[in-house]
Amino acid sequence: MIRIEFTPEMVAELKYERYHYPHPKVQQKMEVLYLKSQGLAHQEIRRLCNISKTTLSVYLKQYQEGGVERLKQLDYQGQPSELNAHVPTVETYFKAHPPQTVAEAQAKIAELTGIQRSPTQVNAFLKRIGMKRCKVGFVPGKSSDPDKIAAQETFRFEVLEPLLETAKAGKQAVFLSMLPILSTVLF
Repeated sequence: MIRIEFTPEMVAELKYERYHYPHPKVQQKMEVLYLKSQGLAHQEIRRLCNISKTTLSVYLKQYQEGGVERLKQLDYQGQPSELNAHVPTVETYFKAHPPQTVAEAQAKIAELTGIQRSPTQVNAFLKRIGMKRCKVGFVPGKSSDPDKIAAQETFRFEVLEPLLETAKAGKQAVFLSMLPILSTVLF
């Protein structure tokens, strides 16, 4: 059993950091040490925090090595992606031929590199190399239907232009929304 002596200052810092530190993994470490400072048995700490014996002993040893500052260090670096070796190839191709969808990018990456990844992983990879999705929309063109043209002209002359004139005169504010109905707010 690892024994640690806690000062009231240490306990206060652990108590604060277990809820206020930005990274959840560090919060968990602080919680474990806070529970240890409260005299709970190791088995009870493991049960409450849902961690293994090994994890508990690693946290306690880290605290012995460097206190709270050592607990704040995150040592896990993750695994490098196999796609990182193909960044120049993929980037050059996509700059010349931008994909329309993530599924299209996924298929092209599999074809270029031989590495198959899920759409979520492909999307994350594209963001990591500096590419972003562009959302496109369209502005509807003029209608060829004579009834719609007449309705647009009526709206323009009878509703829109009088409202814009009163807004120019400073008597009313006009807010246009993306809805087909014109929204106005009176002063």
